[in-house]
Amino acid sequence: MRILILSLALMAGACASGPTVYAPANGSNRGYSEQQIENDRIRIRFDGGADVSFQELEDLALRRAADLTLERGGDWFRVVSRSRDGDSERPVSVGGSVGQTFGNSRYSGSSVGLGLRLNPGAGDKTIFLEIVIGSGTPASAPDVYDAREVMRWQS
Repeated sequence: MRILILSLALMAGACASGPTVYAPANGSNRGYSEQQIENDRIRIRFDGGADVSFQELEDLALRRAADLTLERGGDWFRVVSRSRDGDSERPVSVGGSVGQTFGNSRYSGSSVGLGLRLNPGAGDKTIFLEIVIGSGTPASAPDVYDAREVMRWQS
């Protein structure tokens, strides 16, 4: 029985996508992409899997925002919109049950069940950030980030 469970778990792991890393998506379901909305306004999308939390994925999206800000000659960026999509489920889950029936001696019994759920798409998540890039001294506000400071705490 253990061999069966281990084999199924390994098969599910083989079907899963690679790890979430800081890299362009390039047509895969992991990584970042961006779309320029206006000259200083950009929408960033970062797709991740079950191997990262929503917070870790947002940190990666903020790192991309800082990179873009510095690449375009800015000093800071303001997050004007943020949203997320997906779930925190794991692609493989195990469950069990125990049952008991009572009656006279001819009709009583018990049972044990074990279930394995494979859901390769579970755990996929996406963070969307819309940013505005600015130069000079950043305004003091909760959604304004100094790009160089973000790069320092991301290292």
